Amino acid sequence: MKITFTFSLLLILALPLLGQQPTQYSLYKENKFAFNPAYAGFDNSLSITGVYRTQWVGLSGAPVTQQFNAHMPLYILGGGVGASIENETIGSSRQTAFSASYARHLLVGKESVFSIGLSAGLVQRQLDGSKIRTPGTTIDDQGNVISHDENLPLGTEGGIGPTANVGAFYQNNNFQIGLSAVNLLGNKLNMSGNDFQQERTYFLYLGYQLDFSKNLSVVPTILLKSDVNQTQMDFSLTTRFNENIFVGGSLRGYHANSIDAVVLMGGFKLSDKISIGYAYDLGLSSLKTVNSGSHEIMLSYNLGIPIGNGKPPAIIYNPRSL
Repeated sequence: MKITFTFSLLLILALPLLGQQPTQYSLYKENKFAFNPAYAGFDNSLSITGVYRTQWVGLSGAPVTQQFNAHMPLYILGGGVGASIENETIGSSRQTAFSASYARHLLVGKESVFSIGLSAGLVQRQLDGSKIRTPGTTIDDQGNVISHDENLPLGTEGGIGPTANVGAFYQNNNFQIGLSAVNLLGNKLNMSGNDFQQERTYFLYLGYQLDFSKNLSVVPTILLKSDVNQTQMDFSLTTRFNENIFVGGSLRGYHANSIDAVVLMGGFKLSDKISIGYAYDLGLSSLKTVNSGSHEIMLSYNLGIPIGNGKPPAIIYNPRSL
């Protein structure tokens, strides 16, 4: 089936820059549980994060995403648990996914932790045919679709199916590395003939904290995303002051065909438990002439005290959120 409408053409042109199906997040360093279930519990206490992202502002049908997750250590089970819900709208399509996670934490020596994690849930995909315009589309005086290509719906159709993600994560006092695979099942969602194939995508995260004083640290990070056919990378550098303010930037892309955006970001603690972060993407790809950039805002809450029974690990995880 071929769908021909303006935003689809723009997406096709931008595919080398976008990479994969999973949502793009600029504040990925502050929200690692979003792409790796093995991170569950690494924030020491109950951690709740909400993200709102609007991409390519000014471009009709551009992605708009909301994501909410919560995770915490559960020492009695020797690891961490969590849950996540994400909703994204792109043009005429909408995807909503929910998953629950468990991560097993293993001590490595006296100052390191290794974790393996799994999440499972459901994903729903919807296609609103009333928003699609093809050369064969007929509309009435009010702009409503009367007829379509026979392969396209006049209204909304959808499909639902299982989803699973797996990951591994390692952390010591200054270094973090994580590897994960999302859409592990690689299954199709049956949408009454317009089936949607979920593509398995791999994430590699690297971060290292350089401490210059008790009140100043610099953290370079790399996030690689690949579905094997396409690969994208984010190179970021953030500076943290007094454990409550961070500023930084990143570059998305690693060669001429993948350069996508320069990102400016920052955030601070509103209180001992609540933090806010913001990122602005300045586009560098061919889409830069038809949009005014992307905005992402994140609100985080950390309870700051242990929950439940059980014995905590012998080390304390680095609270600086590498």
